[in-house]
Amino acid sequence: MNLRRLARLGFAALALLGLSLGTAVAREKDVPGQFDYYLLALSWSPTHCEVEGKNAEPSQCSRPFAFVVHGLWPQYERGWPQDCQNPAPFVPEQTVRGMLELMPSRRLVIHEWRKHGTCSGLGPNGYFDAVREARKAVVIPDRFTRIDEYTMVSPNEVEAAFRAANPGLQSDMISVGCDGRRLTEVKICMDKQFGFKRCEEVDRRACKVPRIVMPPMRGG
Repeated sequence: MNLRRLARLGFAALALLGLSLGTAVAREKDVPGQFDYYLLALSWSPTHCEVEGKNAEPSQCSRPFAFVVHGLWPQYERGWPQDCQNPAPFVPEQTVRGMLELMPSRRLVIHEWRKHGTCSGLGPNGYFDAVREARKAVVIPDRFTRIDEYTMVSPNEVEAAFRAANPGLQSDMISVGCDGRRLTEVKICMDKQFGFKRCEEVDRRACKVPRIVMPPMRGG
């Protein structure tokens, strides 16, 4: 094996080592309770159900849910922690059942706890109490509490409606998401006391499409 070949292999090994060390450092900082703020994600349930199709969960998609809680996510000013305890502590069955009106899927409740809740520094009951407090702090605009037909909106309209319904919510504290043609969710940044908070990084990831559709609610 010539020297040039050995050098290339050496550089490749160093690169892999650097990547591995970088990943380890990134994971080391994901310590429960050490984060800067929360991100409350409110999913437009009819979009989720339409995208999932036959795989949609009946517990969610056979009922007329509008905005539901996707999750409450601890965030860094840049990036976010996840999977901070592995294995994650067990979520009591009573706690899971108690969340189903806000997060209408057992699988979602448990997934959100494992991926995001374990980074909150709270136990399962404390974390889901925090989810309730965060959701209670946000008023859903009246026009989005019941939609029975496909409705075209702009991301700016959705943002403006949420801001009008929630005094103190500024444009750089909220982000409207889409999948390119449908509204997917609204994300609202909050401090650890569940007051609205600026979050420029989240705001920059907002939907850039001028017009999007809101699929109608399902069931009853």
